[in-house]
Amino acid sequence: MTEQEKRQQILNEVAEYCREFHKVNTDFKEGDRINYAGRVYDEKEMVNLVDSALDFWLTAGRYTEQFEKQLGEYLGIRYVSLVNSGSSANLLAFMTLTSPLLGEKRVKPGDEVITVACGFPTTVTPIIQYGAVPVFCDVTIPQYNIDVEQLEQALSEKTRAVMIAHTLGNPFDLQTVREFCDKYDLWLIEDNCDALGSRVKLRDAQGNEYWKYTGTVGDIGTSSFYPPHHLTMGEGGAVYTNDPLLHKIARSMRDWGRDCICPPGRDNYCGHRFDKQYGELPTGYDHKYVYSHFGYNLKATDMQAAVGCAQLEKFPGFVKQRKDNWRRLWIALSPVNDRIKLPKALPDSDPSWFGFMITVPHGMRESVVAHLEENNIQTRMLFAGNLTRHPCFDEMRKSGTGYRIAGTLENTDRIMKDSFWVGVYPGMTEAKIDFIAKCIKEAMV
Repeated sequence: MTEQEKRQQILNEVAEYCREFHKVNTDFKEGDRINYAGRVYDEKEMVNLVDSALDFWLTAGRYTEQFEKQLGEYLGIRYVSLVNSGSSANLLAFMTLTSPLLGEKRVKPGDEVITVACGFPTTVTPIIQYGAVPVFCDVTIPQYNIDVEQLEQALSEKTRAVMIAHTLGNPFDLQTVREFCDKYDLWLIEDNCDALGSRVKLRDAQGNEYWKYTGTVGDIGTSSFYPPHHLTMGEGGAVYTNDPLLHKIARSMRDWGRDCICPPGRDNYCGHRFDKQYGELPTGYDHKYVYSHFGYNLKATDMQAAVGCAQLEKFPGFVKQRKDNWRRLWIALSPVNDRIKLPKALPDSDPSWFGFMITVPHGMRESVVAHLEENNIQTRMLFAGNLTRHPCFDEMRKSGTGYRIAGTLENTDRIMKDSFWVGVYPGMTEAKIDFIAKCIKEAMV
């Protein structure tokens, strides 16, 4: 038996194992656990994972190249860099804007970045860790995205960038935010970790309308591939851009800050490994060990990418199922729309929903969430609620420095107190969606 024949035999057995021992039980009876999210996979992911393991190429390799290429083709964007998490993607995206290669447009310590406090902390963390200043805008209800009316109020002579997330798959007002950034020559980072597959309708200067995926309108977009997200490879994320300079910087910072572009395991890819002079190094110093940035090692493994490649094949179906589940839940809850605030999509958008947000009358969230959890329905808050009220902000709150608030965070505080969300991921069945709606309506009586 040849090596290839032996490999195929192993992979066939893996596929059979998965079909037999990883069966998905779609039967549901009231009281069964309903998670807000989870992995949706079959033998293709497991076969890819083992195929990569048999290569024993433990860092980025052929599956990484395939995933980056195919994700870029799906999004219609030129450059994709796979990383080890969505949080790392946000870190890399922001730090890319601090590169000296960007000249006067680089973000420096003390510069301001417009963002929101209502969301996941790692959209904001890189700003603070670098020494820049987040400027927090409020959000709207029931879209739960940045209140674009506050953008001008948030602006100052120190503003250099806008970095915000699309909330639970619902795009923020990209038309207004992009025009604002263009007007004041600001960078725009789209945290697309909860919105992969969402689209928005935009208008160009001549009034022509066109559709684009979220994450591709800003200068840089980011994604997360953690198990609850739109597609998964376990741990993983991505940074993407159409700008070749930003891509060059991101790759450098992802890969230890090195100047060299050689892929792992390939020497002298550029053909000039020993014939140039850099900084104050001697001429001919090995280019593989020349560093143009203070970087990191944020690469994912090829085994993770192998899982991601199988997930990408299923991704359009995942997006459709999320939309169907969200719509079914919205219709089921519409009879109590006078008592609770149901989520609302951005006009001229096509969201790939991550979750279903609900805001209840003040003082009721605790009892509603308790009723759902007692019925084995998993719930989640909108992440930090109001990030500025968390212990990590204690010292900054006391000193009154390190961040700024534009206007008030009135809606942010209301969401912190009165809002929660439930899942609509592709593993949901109609019976589960209907039971969630039933329990929410019961709790509102």
